[in-house]
Amino acid sequence: MAAKGLIVIGAGIAGLASAIRLAGEGFAVTVLEAADGPGGKLSAANVEGRAIDCGPTVLTMRWVFDALFEETGANFDDYVPLLRADVLARHAWDDPASVSDEQTTLDLFADPERSVDAVHAFAGRRNAEGFVRFLKRAEAVYDTLAPTFMEAQRPSLPGLVARVAARNPIGLSRIQPFETLWSALGRYFPDPRLRQLFARYATYCGSSPYSSPATLMLVAHVEQMGVWFIRDGLVQLADGLARRAEELGVDLRFGARVTAIETTSSRARAVRLEDGQRIAAEAIVYNGDVNALDGLLFDAETNAAAATGRHSFRRSQRSQSAVTVSTVARPVGFPLSHHNVFFSNRYRDEFDAVFKRGALPASPTVYVCAQDRDTGEPPPKDGRERLFFLINAPATGDMPASDPRHLHQAETDQCLTAMTRLLERAGLVLEAQSATPQVATPATFETRFPGSGGALYGMASHGWRASFLRRGAKSRLANLYLAGGSVHPGPGMPMAALSGRLAAMRLMSDLASTSRLHPVAMPGGIAMPSAKTGNTA
Repeated sequence: MAAKGLIVIGAGIAGLASAIRLAGEGFAVTVLEAADGPGGKLSAANVEGRAIDCGPTVLTMRWVFDALFEETGANFDDYVPLLRADVLARHAWDDPASVSDEQTTLDLFADPERSVDAVHAFAGRRNAEGFVRFLKRAEAVYDTLAPTFMEAQRPSLPGLVARVAARNPIGLSRIQPFETLWSALGRYFPDPRLRQLFARYATYCGSSPYSSPATLMLVAHVEQMGVWFIRDGLVQLADGLARRAEELGVDLRFGARVTAIETTSSRARAVRLEDGQRIAAEAIVYNGDVNALDGLLFDAETNAAAATGRHSFRRSQRSQSAVTVSTVARPVGFPLSHHNVFFSNRYRDEFDAVFKRGALPASPTVYVCAQDRDTGEPPPKDGRERLFFLINAPATGDMPASDPRHLHQAETDQCLTAMTRLLERAGLVLEAQSATPQVATPATFETRFPGSGGALYGMASHGWRASFLRRGAKSRLANLYLAGGSVHPGPGMPMAALSGRLAAMRLMSDLASTSRLHPVAMPGGIAMPSAKTGNTA
C-alpha cells in the first residue's frame, strides 16, 4: 500500500479551501466527494439546459478567497470572474393599503450615500439618520469581531474577552451580545419596514431575528465592503477552487461516498467508501454536517460504533431549511434586480412557524434571484430568464410521515401558492414558465446533506452562547479535523472557507509537533480589511 496521505471528506467550499491550503504546503491530499462535482451547498439546477444557482447566490468577504489563492502563488481573479453589484438588493413590502411603487420598494446600493438618500425618500429624515448611525455601529461591531472571533480555532467567551480587551478596551461595549437583533434595530428605525429589512441579516445564518444577537448587524458593514456575483452563476466559484486544487496536485474523486471512518485507539485510521474500497489516512478533514459524523465513526478493533463522545448538536438547535424553486420564465410587471426580497406582512409569525411550530409559514417572505439581471449582458431574446425563489422552512427533512412536523406535499403546495400570490400583489407575474421547475424541500436537503434534517446553516445563532457552542476545527479524535458551515466560524461561503483554512492550519501544526510528517512553517492569519479603510491591515 502507498504511503498514507491526507484525506478531505467533502468537496464543499470548506473542503476545497482546506485541500488547497494543505496541498500548497506540499502535502499529498485526496478529496472524496459523494456528488458528481464540487461545491456542496453551492450548486446549480439544470432547467431546460440552463444552469440556475440554487444555493448561495452572492459572495461577500472576497478577501478570504484572495488570501487563499495568494498563499499558494495564484490570483483569485484568474480563476473566478466576479462582478461587483451596484444594487445590493431590491426590497418590496406586502402593503395592500399602498398604491405607490415609491412607497413599497427600496433599493440599497454599494454606495452608502445613495442608500442614505434612498432610505430618506422611502421613510423620511429620522429613518435616514438612524440608518447612518446603524452603519457606524455595524462597522464598530465588525472591527471588534473580525480579527478576534473569526480566526480563533474555537472561541470561548473568556478568550474573546481577552482578545478584544487587548485590541480595544471598549470593544465589548460595541457588540451588544445580550440584546436581540430585532430589539436593537428599534433604536435606529422607527419605520417597522426597515427593521424588517435589516432583521433579515439573521436569516443569512438561518436564524430568527427575534432570538439572534445584535452582533449580526455587522453583516451590514460586510455588504458595504462589497457584494459580488458571477455572470454565469456562482457555482463557478466551486469550479475555480477545484481547478486550483488540481493544479496543486490534489486528487479530486467525485462519486466517492464515504460510508465509514475507521478508528482505533482514539485515532482515525482510514475511510471506507460505498464501493467497499478502504483508503488509509495520516489525518482526515471532515467537511460535512457535524450531526452526521458520529454515525460514520466505528472502532475497527471491535467492529462497533466508536466511543468518541458526541460531536452533534440537538435537533432543537437546528437552523432554517428552505423550500426553493428553480425555473425559467418571462417575468412581467415588477422591475426585478439581480437580488430581490418580497417581505411578508406577518413577519414574526413566519419565524414562529419555522422555529416554534416546525411548519411552513402561511405568509412567507420570498427571496428571488433574477440571475440574468445586472450582468452587463443583453437579456435573453425570448425574455425568459433564469429565476430562483427561496422561502424559509423548518429543518424537519428527517421527520417520519407520522410526525406532525413532517412536511407533506399539500403543505408545500399551499406555501408555494402563498408565494405566488405575494409576488402577484407586488406586480410580478411569471409568463411562459418552465413546465418542469425544480423544487427542493427540507427532505431534499436532508438527502443531499445527511444528518442535517435539511438545516442549511448548521446550528441556529440563537442567544449569545450559540457562537461558542459550535465545534472548532479539532475533533475528539487526535487526527480528525472539522470544517464547514456547521462548525466555527459558521455558515456562509467566506466563513466556510475560513473554517477549511483553520482546519488545515491546525492539522499542519499537529503533524509538525508530532513529527509525523516534515514540519512546515505555519502561516499567520488572514489580513482582515480594516473597517475604516476597507484595505487589508
